[in-house]
Order: sequence, then C-alpha cells, then structure tokens
Amino acid sequence: MAGVTNVAFRTLCREQERERMGSVAGLYVCEMVTARALVERNPKTMHMTTFAPDEDPRSLQLYTTDPEYTYRAARMIAEEDLADHIDMNFGCPVPKVTRRGGGSALPFKRRLYASIVRAAVTAVADAGRSDIPVTVKFRVGIDDDHHTHLDAGRIAADEGAAAVACHGRTAAQRYSGTADWEQIARLVEHMDGTGVPVLGNGDIFKASDAATMMARTGCDGVVVGRGCLGRPWLFAELSANLRGLPVPEEPTLAEVCRIIMRHAELLSAHEGETYGVREMRKHMAWYMRGFPAGGEIRRQLSQITDLESLRGVLDPMWDSKARAVDADGPRGRQGSPGKVALPDGWLDDPEDLTSAVPEDPDADGAATNGG
Repeated sequence: MAGVTNVAFRTLCREQERERMGSVAGLYVCEMVTARALVERNPKTMHMTTFAPDEDPRSLQLYTTDPEYTYRAARMIAEEDLADHIDMNFGCPVPKVTRRGGGSALPFKRRLYASIVRAAVTAVADAGRSDIPVTVKFRVGIDDDHHTHLDAGRIAADEGAAAVACHGRTAAQRYSGTADWEQIARLVEHMDGTGVPVLGNGDIFKASDAATMMARTGCDGVVVGRGCLGRPWLFAELSANLRGLPVPEEPTLAEVCRIIMRHAELLSAHEGETYGVREMRKHMAWYMRGFPAGGEIRRQLSQITDLESLRGVLDPMWDSKARAVDADGPRGRQGSPGKVALPDGWLDDPEDLTSAVPEDPDADGAATNGG
C-alpha cells in the first residue's frame, strides 16, 4: 500500500477503530520501503518510516531483493529501535518491481528467497532483539504455471518467520477477478505442524469478509489492502464482526466529510499542506464511492489545492444524512490480467542465488496501491 498507509492514514484508521469500538485491535503496517534506501538513510525513505507517538506496535514493511541489504536494514531497525515488527513484502505485482526480480517475482528463486528471510531473522537476533517478529507476505505465484506459495510458506517457517500472509492471486492476475481463497486453504494445510500462523489476503471488503475467509480457509487472521481505501472505518467493522459484537453503522456523508477533513489535516501535518492536500486528491473517489455527490463536486474534490478549498467543497454536504449505496465491493486499481514483467532468464533456474537487478535507493515513494 505504498503511497497510502503513511502515518496520517494509519492514525486515522486507529482513531476510527477506537471511536467506534472503544479500543484498537488491528495492526497497521507502514507503506513499503526499500531495504537499501533505509540503510543509506535516503531522506524520503526515513520520512516514510515516521510513526505516531502513540503507535504501538510500530510495523515497518520492507521491500528487498538482496540478502546483504536485508540484513543491514533489519539490524538497523533493531539497533535503532525504528520499529517493533518487520513485514517483508514479496507480494507486489507492479511491473517496475517484478522486472527487477522483486515483489511477487522473488519467491520463485527459492534459495535467494530463503537467504533474504534468514538475513532478516538473523539480523534482529544478532542485535539482541529477537522480540521483533519478522513476517512474510507473498502471492500464490507468478502465474498459473508458476505457483510458489506452498514453498514460500514452508521456507519462511524454516527460516524463522513468525507468520506468513498469502494474497490469493498470482502476479499475473494483478488485482483483477476474484481472489482464490482455495489457494490460501491449501497453504494452511501445507503449513500444518510448523506452528507458524497463516494470514489470508484478498477481497476483504466488508465486515463479514474476514470471518468468512477464516471459516473457509482455516487461516488464522486476515490482511486488508484495497478494501480500506476511502474506508478507514472498515477495521472497526471487521473487529466487531470477529468478536461477535454489533457492527457499527456505516457513516453518513456528513461523517465521511469530517473524516476526509481529518485525513487532510493529518496528511498536511506530515507532508506539508501543499503536498498533503494534493495527495488527498487520489483518495476522493474512494471516499465518495456510493454517495449522492454530483459530478461537479467530484471534479472540485479532484482539484483541491489547500485545506480551505477542501472545506469549501465539503461545506454543502456537512449535514447530509445520506449513506453510501453498494460501496463495499472492490476498490482501488483492478485492471486486467497480464504477462508479468521479469528480468531476462528469471525463470531458467529457481535455485539461482543471484539478485537480478540491484535495489534502487531512490525508488521509494511511488504509489502502487496494493500488495
């Protein structure tokens, strides 16, 4: 969820869960950062790892293709107390990531993947911080001819990962179609006896989806991605449903306007008003989905320049009691399946230990909206 799950959005999600449920049960993971960029203290990367003062636990997500930089980044996180949890992203299907051999392309290289997971686990232990769990997220595989999730789960368990998460799509599917929860169930069965929890990911869009996925697959919990875009209150609904408590009512348009304003204020505090408000533009269609907001209002929301202009656009809806219609389905990028961009010869030898393309220390910050 690069470009989305920054400290502003995570704060908003926690506030919504606390307001609606009285407590915070969810774990909110920061946007993906590159291991090499972290080690080299790229200013943009360091800014992306900002956590709120009351954020506990602090969860940092690493993108990496190289065992050495993985070790150095994980040790840096442990020794400098930058986070309480490291989540490793091997699920991103975006071409600019996979063509470098990263994201959902990497688990195909079994030995390289194992060495990277091992490097992170070893690093926190060497720093005397074995209390920092390392978890791993991946997809079903590259495409239908190259499934990797079963091996990826077992390897991660063997190398000391505390939990694994599987998105029920291949990289070739991107975010199209329907997530294959049966593949998550296969992973749960395959991981039996390891003692390592399996989390499911893919198509968690409404309050009952988490419980449904857990019942169908046997997974131990769920990971939410696109479902929370424009719906930071989703976690409160999921929490209530899983606890068997009444699910909070969906917010009115007036309540959503106040949430939008709070999001913009938090993002402006983090990024500066000019950039923060400009970043808010991409969230507007997600927030307004299903609401009776006309084309002119939507156009104005896509062109906001500062907090004052945002308040002006929202003002006519400030007292609206309207509720969204059919807003709990897929959101964010979906697109169509396509061939996965891979480095030349990537599929020739799954035992090859060579990273295809060195990590780019200046790569962080471009939105990918998913994992």
